[in-house]
Amino acid sequence: MRAAHFCESCGKVQPPAPTDYFSYFGLPRKLNIDTAQLEREFYRLSRKLHPDLYARASEQEQEWSTERSSLLNDAYRTLRDPVARTEYLLKLEGVQLEEQSKAATDRARESGGEKKQVVPPELLEEVFELNMQLQELKLSKQMGEAADERVVRDLTAAKQGFEARLSGLDQRLQQTWAAWDERSGQRHEGDAESRKALEAMVEVLNTRSYIRNLVRDVNAALEA
Repeated sequence: MRAAHFCESCGKVQPPAPTDYFSYFGLPRKLNIDTAQLEREFYRLSRKLHPDLYARASEQEQEWSTERSSLLNDAYRTLRDPVARTEYLLKLEGVQLEEQSKAATDRARESGGEKKQVVPPELLEEVFELNMQLQELKLSKQMGEAADERVVRDLTAAKQGFEARLSGLDQRLQQTWAAWDERSGQRHEGDAESRKALEAMVEVLNTRSYIRNLVRDVNAALEA
């Protein structure tokens, strides 16, 4: 259902009500969305909800417009980005990605350890070799020696390979949306097909998150 932003009788801005980002824009809870429609609706609402328009309105209306405008920006930033949109839908469905959860980050910070990372099985050998090369490069720099050109070359090639995989994973992620969207209007508690679609999204996002961190680590090592 579309969120009711304004009173149908007087046209005044309404207080923020509990709603999800999809409903805020009058969109179904699907992942293949019309991004052009999303953008048009964003700018249409921005022109009507901007706090500057309510400078002479009551204090309550000013507060409501500010809250709604803030929610509008958050919703738009989330839904226009394919990965953020998928993560948000998973959150609505009660699925929390451990690698990306705030709780996991807080626990790692408090313990002084690293945030939990699960190595995708298909990457085990590559990650083992990559870690050996990263350690070798780190040791060379600690000893004040010039970095081994072979190690630098191999790390650069590995980074490029991982970046290519990220691109492929983005395509795979969008492919997982079809199964979810097809169940629109048919989903029910315990729906096996919908659960399978969610699990596929989680698998892709976890792998994507892990590879993104590998690219970050290689960049940091090469630039140090």
